[in-house]
Amino acid sequence: MPGAVVWPSPPPGVARLCGAPRPACSSCPRMEGSEKLESSLLTQPWASVCFGEATFLAKVCFSDTGYILLISNLSSVWYESADAEAVGQRSKELNKRLTVRVSSLLHHLCTVMCPLLAGQLAAATSFSCHRIASGLSLHVKSELSGLPFYWEFHCCPAPVEMVSRHLVRPLIRMSLALQYQVQELTSLLLQKDAEIEDYRESGATLSRDRLRTEPFQEEMFQQNFMAESLPQICSAGEGQAFASTLRQLYTAVTQQEAKQAQKRQHSEDTEGPAPTAETAEHPRPLPPSQEDEPASSSEGTMPTSSPAQKPRLPAAKAKPKKAKGLFS
Repeated sequence: MPGAVVWPSPPPGVARLCGAPRPACSSCPRMEGSEKLESSLLTQPWASVCFGEATFLAKVCFSDTGYILLISNLSSVWYESADAEAVGQRSKELNKRLTVRVSSLLHHLCTVMCPLLAGQLAAATSFSCHRIASGLSLHVKSELSGLPFYWEFHCCPAPVEMVSRHLVRPLIRMSLALQYQVQELTSLLLQKDAEIEDYRESGATLSRDRLRTEPFQEEMFQQNFMAESLPQICSAGEGQAFASTLRQLYTAVTQQEAKQAQKRQHSEDTEGPAPTAETAEHPRPLPPSQEDEPASSSEGTMPTSSPAQKPRLPAAKAKPKKAKGLFS
């Protein structure tokens, strides 16, 4: 065909687009199959993208046989999953003069989308987003070997299970992790205050008075946070939903979920047949700690503390010792 361009195949391993900002995707492993592709998409963090004045959160994952795109404006969530056949057919419809292998086409789309998610849009690439009756349409215009290249992502509303897996459950676990972290830091601050008080009672004084701090009061801190910091956070805009630190936490949380899912799958694969009636008649005995202890023994037992109910360590007085650190 006159004017046709044949794009060479990407080297092995150039397959997946990571949601986190990266200069290139050449180090990403090759993914095959829609299930593995979606599992890989789960561990990709969300990135903030802008189309005109509209701000979205997006994540995408490519392989040499397809891709999955997930995009949200925090009011709705849309997605598209396309295999090699659909990608090839759409390319023929949008780029009449272009002949390209599907794997190479997917690699080019990967290199086009990567700067978008990294907040570094290339000069020769433009994006536009339009709401349609069936969902969301994302239009891409770039260049491929000197010829205009067009692409359209046709996104439909994401199913509830997909929204829960990629947004709801990770955000709940992130909230629990951050709550536990706050409790750990609060406990550490109280211990530091106890240590400083011990130094003072031993006769130590600050060499620089500007370093003096007031004892930490958790209730007062929470009140000031709700009155001052929280309004600023809520007014930051939807595009700031995943800052760099939260992106790392999201990846860590979803990686743990992926590992647990693999363990469950491995356990189901290695398990034998379902328990028979004979097994059901003889239930497994309770552990000694639950079977042998009398019920009355629990009355004098202290309940186990949860992270949110961590006991505060008292400021124990130690015998006088030589001042050190910031004190002289």
